[in-house]
Amino acid sequence: MQALLDASLSGSASHLRSIINTERTLTAEQLTQVLTGMCTLALSTVTAKGEPRISGVDGHFLHGKWYFGTARDAVKARHLAARPAVSAAHMRGEDLGVFTHGKVEILNPRDGEPATGWPDVLAYLKDFYGDDLFDWDNEVVYYRLHPHWMTVYAPDLGKLTGASRS
Repeated sequence: MQALLDASLSGSASHLRSIINTERTLTAEQLTQVLTGMCTLALSTVTAKGEPRISGVDGHFLHGKWYFGTARDAVKARHLAARPAVSAAHMRGEDLGVFTHGKVEILNPRDGEPATGWPDVLAYLKDFYGDDLFDWDNEVVYYRLHPHWMTVYAPDLGKLTGASRS
């Protein structure tokens, strides 16, 4: 993940690099310490006409990737089935911004075999939300976002963790 963060920032335009630089970002290790539990994501999908759509989802950052779900009959589920490229942002005021572009993979398709790692993700989600919140097989569809670009704005790690930068 550190290589992805470094490559994403170094390949960005000068304007972005003037805002996010080595003094105002996090390492991969720091990011995994900050992104715990549920993190609300603004998720952007695209319609068949190429029109952007944004909505909120519960994001969980596990093993360097975002995981999120939605109702199987949601419009965003149709968008993601047809066009899996997405952008996602998690922001905490002016203290943290995590920006990600990539493609999603369906973890629990209605037909076919679950994706690699789905049993572990499902166990995590059931522990977080409770076993009986959903009909996990039929009501919800979960995705893993494979990032090809990710950058982090964090001007003061101490505000996020209570620790000082080292």
